[in-house]
Amino acid sequence: MKNSNTIIDNALRTIDIESKAIANLKNLINSDFEKAVNFIFNAKGRVIITGIGKSAIIANKIVATMNSTGTPAIFMHAADAIHGDLGNIQEDDAVICISKSGNTPEIKVLVPLIKNYGNKIIALTGNPESFLGTNADFVLNCEVEKEACPNNLAPTTSTTAQLVLGDAVAICLLEMKDFSSKDFAKYHPGGALGKKLYLRVNDLISNNELPKVTSDTSVKDVIIEISKKRLGATAVIDDNELVGMITDGDIRRMLEKNADISKFTAKEIMTANPKTMAADAMAIDALNTLESYGITQILVLNEQNEYVGIIHLHDLIKEGIF
Repeated sequence: MKNSNTIIDNALRTIDIESKAIANLKNLINSDFEKAVNFIFNAKGRVIITGIGKSAIIANKIVATMNSTGTPAIFMHAADAIHGDLGNIQEDDAVICISKSGNTPEIKVLVPLIKNYGNKIIALTGNPESFLGTNADFVLNCEVEKEACPNNLAPTTSTTAQLVLGDAVAICLLEMKDFSSKDFAKYHPGGALGKKLYLRVNDLISNNELPKVTSDTSVKDVIIEISKKRLGATAVIDDNELVGMITDGDIRRMLEKNADISKFTAKEIMTANPKTMAADAMAIDALNTLESYGITQILVLNEQNEYVGIIHLHDLIKEGIF
């Protein structure tokens, strides 16, 4: 059994080897990289990304990244391609072949078939002099000095380099397409990430109660309203105009100083000119506002500056945004 120092040393060695390989990729970016990115950007079809073994797994990830950032892409396993999946490739598609050695049997069979289709091939390989490298139209060099594996066998450093270079291609295409956060939201509607990009305050308050009192409402009735509506606060409205806000904290502070609450009204304990937020604001902006002021709820107004609800920190937690 290895001691903890040996384990930590091995982890640090792995990270050091892979980080150096990634840093060296900067020396391998050349005009072929630029030409390949421009070709993909101008292609009328999709990007077909293929590989075998660990390279196939990396290909899948690059496909996912491209699809989520506005570049339509499809994964095609190199072994399956020569058994029917070549039908995935259409006339205007760009093809990226990923292979560390560039000389695997499947790649040697596949490359001529793709070229017979008339499609251009982008090689993402650690061996530009390989069969794949010499037969490709563009070569993205991801050569590494050695694998992190102590036997220099298990694909580790090489697959990391493939992934980074694939990310570089995807991000270059994203920039060229002026892909915005709004575009990103279209492809990520689910989960906390998507909600941060598209969910608005109005979506969160639609099912909430609408607590409100007037400035001359007794404190007892204020407490009842806050308790009944279960948002920890109420708006104070006079003649359809927002004049203040009362929170649970305001009630507690008043009770600390005064045993007899019968003589108090909402006007005497409310916060005048309370902080508000537009109903069409993004939910993530509501979270940032709550955090910046150290508060748990905020009043929401519509375009006519009319009080339409309260957004509570719990609403954001429930949606997974916080």
